[in-house]
Amino acid sequence: MHKIQVYREKRGLGHFGVARLLKRAASAALKAEGISEKCHISIMLTDDAGIHAINLEQREIDRPTDVLSFPMNELVPGAFSSELCEYDHEKGRIVLGDMVLSLERCYAQAEEYGHSFAREISYLCVHSVLHLLGYDHLDEAEQKAQMRSREDAIMKIIGL
Repeated sequence: MHKIQVYREKRGLGHFGVARLLKRAASAALKAEGISEKCHISIMLTDDAGIHAINLEQREIDRPTDVLSFPMNELVPGAFSSELCEYDHEKGRIVLGDMVLSLERCYAQAEEYGHSFAREISYLCVHSVLHLLGYDHLDEAEQKAQMRSREDAIMKIIGL
């Protein structure tokens, strides 16, 4: 139902099954948030150098990160409204936005946190989808707790 487009910034990135993991995680997050309208999310896979450049250009932060989210809409967490969203009439879908994932960072963090690559990349995807749906964790403790609670619930649904 949803269109989750996964592509690589350059050749040689990723491994077998990454797109499947991302599509599963993004779809689970959208379903858990009650999004029944057809949506589009674009996911670019890159490495630390690629995400560093984007982070510097878009956010003026001079370092790599694990995931960047670029929402197309200003939404209220937990209160999705299709009327507030960009709509692609040609494709017949709501455009939620884009995410950029550093596979290099995913591998390193999976090792650092002692869990699988599948769990790490799925978690980062869920985290990013929630950002696309209006959740945030930077300003208020309550917002951060709300986002973490949704992440935990969705990861349980996925089984990771």
